[in-house]
Amino acid sequence: MLPQPPLLVVSDRRQAVRPLPEIAAEIFAGGCRWFSLREKDLSRDAQIALLLEIKASAHTFGAVVSVHGDLAVAEAAGVGLHLGAAGDAQAARNRLGPDVLIGQSAHSPAEAAAAPAAALDYVVAGPAFPTDSKPGYGPALGREGLATIVAVTTLPVIAIGGINAAAIPSCRQAGVTGVAVMGGVMRAEDPTTEVRELLRAWNSATP
Repeated sequence: MLPQPPLLVVSDRRQAVRPLPEIAAEIFAGGCRWFSLREKDLSRDAQIALLLEIKASAHTFGAVVSVHGDLAVAEAAGVGLHLGAAGDAQAARNRLGPDVLIGQSAHSPAEAAAAPAAALDYVVAGPAFPTDSKPGYGPALGREGLATIVAVTTLPVIAIGGINAAAIPSCRQAGVTGVAVMGGVMRAEDPTTEVRELLRAWNSATP
């Protein structure tokens, strides 16, 4: 089962206006219960140290912490794992066990259809809309593209890319299970308020 509410905040320290552990604590206070560290250029030790610090505040709120990309880091820090589209989900599941949250990126319906449902808990589909945070992943999927991805997989689909409060109704109409945000929260002067606005938009939108 995915963390509830279904809002994932993904880190980007280059856009962050404050240290990542501080932002994580603020989003947890705002009601978010899922944070993923995406700092692949840092050493394993540096990632683990950040994850352990973020886990300390996550524990207070019953929140879930994941890491993007590195199976060894996820194992050492005792957190969930998010894989790229070419990642080996079954190998990750075999190593981390049945209870750890594992997801995978999908940039097209074909990638979503190929994602092994037996090994994964969710897929992240993107870019949903034009975004400055992760350029170079092809054209935006839009509502129709998201709906196509939802239709080809039995896994919960999390939309990412250009997600703000105004985009959430289109995401819900496409049938996604949740949304993920990066730059909007990283750049926010008040991450707590930003998260609350996103959650308000999600709860008020019609599926």
